[in-house]
Amino acid sequence: MTKSGDAMLSQYIPVLLMLVIGFGFAAVTLIMTHMVNPRVKEPIKDSVYESGLPPQMEARLRYPIRFYLVAMMFILFDVEVIFFYPWAVVYKKFLTYSSFIFWEMVVFIAILFAGYYYLFKRGAFKWE
Repeated sequence: MTKSGDAMLSQYIPVLLMLVIGFGFAAVTLIMTHMVNPRVKEPIKDSVYESGLPPQMEARLRYPIRFYLVAMMFILFDVEVIFFYPWAVVYKKFLTYSSFIFWEMVVFIAILFAGYYYLFKRGAFKWE
């Protein structure tokens, strides 16, 4: 291997050392937990406890699907909005390609608004 190749590999040694330390700490923690943890299982320990009273109903309630739809819409459109920042940085640096970069973002925004329009027409933003 060449001298520059050795120099490049030596830059990864701290990263590998950090990974080994991290995995080692996790492994030691898991092993110590199993060694110190009491093995006695009591039924009272597995029961649900709330204010000293027995549970009145099922602990897990079903959420309406509307909450999941809103969460998915937020994630999708939030990720798309994140792409605006790198575009703004690149747009300023590459002035020779500025018209191409500008029209590329116009198409991106048009697709974003088409998604909003589709969801609006489907009634995804209406709470009933």
